[in-house]
Amino acid sequence: MTLSRSTSMSGFKRGTGSGLLRTVATAALTLFAGLTVAQAATANRVYVSSEKDNKIYVFDTQGQRLSAIDTCLRPRHMLFNADHSLLYVSCGDSNAIGLIDVASAKMTDTIPVDTSPEVFALSADGKTAYVTIEDDSILGAYDLPSKKKLFEVKVGGQPEGVLVMPDGKHAYVTSEEANLVHYIDLTTHKIVKNIRAGKRPRRFALVAEGKELWVTNELSASVSIINTDDQTVKSTITFKLKGMRASDITPVGMAPSANGKTIWVGLGRANHVAEVNLATHEVLQTILVGKRAWGMALHPDGKTLYVANGMSDDMTLIDTAAGKAIRTVAVGRVPYNILVQP
Repeated sequence: MTLSRSTSMSGFKRGTGSGLLRTVATAALTLFAGLTVAQAATANRVYVSSEKDNKIYVFDTQGQRLSAIDTCLRPRHMLFNADHSLLYVSCGDSNAIGLIDVASAKMTDTIPVDTSPEVFALSADGKTAYVTIEDDSILGAYDLPSKKKLFEVKVGGQPEGVLVMPDGKHAYVTSEEANLVHYIDLTTHKIVKNIRAGKRPRRFALVAEGKELWVTNELSASVSIINTDDQTVKSTITFKLKGMRASDITPVGMAPSANGKTIWVGLGRANHVAEVNLATHEVLQTILVGKRAWGMALHPDGKTLYVANGMSDDMTLIDTAAGKAIRTVAVGRVPYNILVQP
């Protein structure tokens, strides 16, 4: 009798354990499948902000348009958060930073900022947005979780580019009107040094393991290269295109390659992009694209460059190895910025 009860009890426990394991395994597989679907739904995507359509257009990495996300007014610069689950976009006419949930492809919230935000950078912990505010000529710092303004730094007229150094202690800001790059201490909230660049400096790229800061000068047809150790301009690259006036060569956007050997520069009204050797500063090639090539992004594998052509309302895909445009697709009115999610 005792043996029978023991056998019966053991059988009950084994049956319960097996059922529990099956339940846990099923739940785990379901969760994994859900995560896989969610990841698949947001991978291999190219996001393009359209200033006049108040939308972010979504493409696959081959240039096939998939969908559109409604945003706040005049979407411009965009950044992902650390895990790429959120996309932040500055909205110049809404005076806000919009939050896009990448999985659902919907704007879920906005963070108020000052008048006419343009470019922004995020702190290393992702909690602070440093935003250039065109109309107020300031760099504004905003706490994203609380939606509160932390501080501002007065800068030259029409600030645009902003770059926060990896240690989070200093930032650089371009002033289009003052022809200056401001070197700012983010602890004291003061300008440490004003660096004279070319005419109408616009955007930044940090290269050479953080030792060089490249600055595009829109009205000088050039890039100034700043030594980040002593904050001086160490070199200038001037762009030339056969048969084209210097005034029509207006560099703005840049995209460094992942291998650290070259950088792509959008030449604006020249309707070309240029690939430049980072070490020698030699222009390796120029490629014809659409009208007013400003914003651009390079696929992490380095094989495809995506170029936003602001005045022809399209995006050009470039095969970087072949050195030629392979496709141009419509992207809405006045495309501004591009992000790639591989």
